[in-house]
Amino acid sequence: MNNIFVSMQTITVHTSQNIDIDYEVADLGDRVLARLIDGCLFVLLIILCGILVIIAGGYESLSNLMVLIGIIVYASMYVFYDLICEIFMNGQSIGKRVRKIKVISLDGAQPTVGQYLLRWLFRIVDFTFTSSLCGLITVAVSDKKQRVGDMVAGTTLIKTEPRTQMDKIAFTSADLNYEPVYTEVSQLNDREVELIHEVIQTYRQTGNTVVVFNMAQKISEHLRIQPKPEMDSLQFLHTIIKDYNHIISQETTL
Repeated sequence: MNNIFVSMQTITVHTSQNIDIDYEVADLGDRVLARLIDGCLFVLLIILCGILVIIAGGYESLSNLMVLIGIIVYASMYVFYDLICEIFMNGQSIGKRVRKIKVISLDGAQPTVGQYLLRWLFRIVDFTFTSSLCGLITVAVSDKKQRVGDMVAGTTLIKTEPRTQMDKIAFTSADLNYEPVYTEVSQLNDREVELIHEVIQTYRQTGNTVVVFNMAQKISEHLRIQPKPEMDSLQFLHTIIKDYNHIISQETTL
């Protein structure tokens, strides 16, 4: 089971591989923009229904039928949109996907259907009965950036876009005369190097040496190499990234 800890504006998920990864919590602005995007979809739906009614205007019975169908479809989507999207789109609505945020359980796992259902039911409190004021206030003041529905369901929203981008850690300028210490790093992929960099960033923010030691051990086992006697775990990880950068940059210039 994954454990989760909150620090400032990030949430730390302790994975089943004993690696701590920080995810940035979605702030109030992200949530509001995602909701506005979803709202625009409903506006487009209304416009579409209006166009269909106009087209059927010459036939009174057909026009009335179109109005009735439009009302039913709109009402159903308005009520169940978020619940259906989050269940079948991995914790995202269309707006959340555009904003690159998603619902996550506080235990680090994907929320259950029951959790999605709870946070959906409490939309009545967060938005309907309070004209969205309850949701806005609780997200703004809570440590985990949760609305009431999230607090009850044990969920929050995180940003899905990784804090570490490959163009910031790979293909950096390197000494052409540099000799990689571990040529085995060529077996790594971009995501694994991102993960190493995330661990180093987590250490810099928290001072947690355990996460560095665990990652160094995982890389050592994965590549079947050992840190040099003069290297500690952090130096080992830095060397791995430096070697990877050099080898990849050399490959791209060939």
